[in-house]
Amino acid sequence: MSAQQMPILEQHGPSAAGVARAAAKIAQLLAQTPLLEAEINGTRVWLKAESLQPIGSFKIRGAWHRLSDLTEAERAMGVVGVSSGNHAQGVAWAARALGIDATIVLPANAPQVKLDATRALGAKVVLYDRAGGEDRDAVAQRLIDQSGAVLVHAFGDPWVIEGQGSAGLEITAQLAARGLDGPTRIVAPCGGGGLTAGLSLACPDAAIVPVEPEGWDDVRISLERGEIVGVADTSAPTDCDALQTPATRPINFAVLKGRVPFGLAVTPAEVRAAQRWAFSALHLVIEPGGAAALAAALAGKVSLEGCTVIILSGGNTDAAAFAKVIASAD
Repeated sequence: MSAQQMPILEQHGPSAAGVARAAAKIAQLLAQTPLLEAEINGTRVWLKAESLQPIGSFKIRGAWHRLSDLTEAERAMGVVGVSSGNHAQGVAWAARALGIDATIVLPANAPQVKLDATRALGAKVVLYDRAGGEDRDAVAQRLIDQSGAVLVHAFGDPWVIEGQGSAGLEITAQLAARGLDGPTRIVAPCGGGGLTAGLSLACPDAAIVPVEPEGWDDVRISLERGEIVGVADTSAPTDCDALQTPATRPINFAVLKGRVPFGLAVTPAEVRAAQRWAFSALHLVIEPGGAAALAAALAGKVSLEGCTVIILSGGNTDAAAFAKVIASAD
């Protein structure tokens, strides 16, 4: 992060008021994603289909709130984003709509569908070696130092946190339209904690449950220990590419540690089972990371009583990989 950007981020801490402002902006731009009713293990639940956003994930929310708040001078300098692929598309989509140049730092082993979609939206893509341990934030910083562009971080940005939280206000309004109070619980996939932090601000009376893939459950461990703990082995394999973040950031953890008591981890087999269930029961294509919260619910790892909402956060998966999951029976 450049010295010029740091004071701006410090002055703008994520807040419930910021979430409300983001939600108002997003409501003028995007149609609400469906809130689907279903039954899991004999209990009624609600599923928020963020996979049906124009870019296939909730990341469009934070990207729009961030980029639409840039000053004219900042827009002229362009933006740099770091992403596993979904945030990349959110930033690229918002940048194209606002006439801003965007460069996205993406892992070379990201799903091809995410790489192709980001380029198709007009963003410049710079690849880094995630498997080899290259630091994407360092790559982004070099680009920012060269161009003066504004960093749009995938989760450690107050505007991004607020934008993601707009999903919580949308859920609350959708439940109210059905005559229901709530939500009492929101179960959400978690990478760096942008979505879960935003939901915590948007729905302070709800229990927020972050769910991560095994081996990448650093937020879960951080909540248990009361301090930020990074992923022990960043070479650990996972199909949940959208949730591969080495560590949460202080701005996210400051929100989470006061509002979220625990997190959960799911296995690869549980994630695949959730993808198959969503396809069969809801007729939805959900990517592995986007199915993590559903996986925890189906596996009985989280209580579903009250008015529980499960976030289906993304659907950007390669066709061949998805077909293999659907055809398997593990």
